[in-house]
Amino acid sequence: MSDKTAVSDGIEMTKEGYDRLYEELKRLRSEERYVVAQRIEEARSFGDLSENAEYAAAKDEQAKLESRIQRLEYQLSKAKVIDSSSLDGSHVALGTTVKIEDIGNKKTFDYSIVGSEEADPKKSKISSMSPVGQALMGKHPGDEISVKVPNGMRKLRILEIRVN
Repeated sequence: MSDKTAVSDGIEMTKEGYDRLYEELKRLRSEERYVVAQRIEEARSFGDLSENAEYAAAKDEQAKLESRIQRLEYQLSKAKVIDSSSLDGSHVALGTTVKIEDIGNKKTFDYSIVGSEEADPKKSKISSMSPVGQALMGKHPGDEISVKVPNGMRKLRILEIRVN
């Protein structure tokens, strides 16, 4: 797999991210598989499968479900969970939260640095592989960085680093 987060010994993620993916996999294997199997069975009862739109839709849903299950199984089998207890907050790393200031507009932001599978910008979780994440990695409080984002260049200052 050509996933950029895959390193020779695994896909890096936080314990929280690993647990979330594991819970999703459990739910998909049990509850969701059962629901899809019920839909397929119900659609079969409608008769001729060659012209049965409900059956085709249920089989498509089943294929998507099985694909997601396989992807989660792969990610979890290759997971390298980062132990945040070994972090000291002296530099930005996976599993830390960074308070940064956009020097241009003086606004501050808190971002948790997570693995790419955990990223959720709406929840202030950015991937260590994103442009901003890559620019922040290894930096210390007081450091300033310039990073190219879709809206142009941003100059950022690291104000604080906390261990999650």
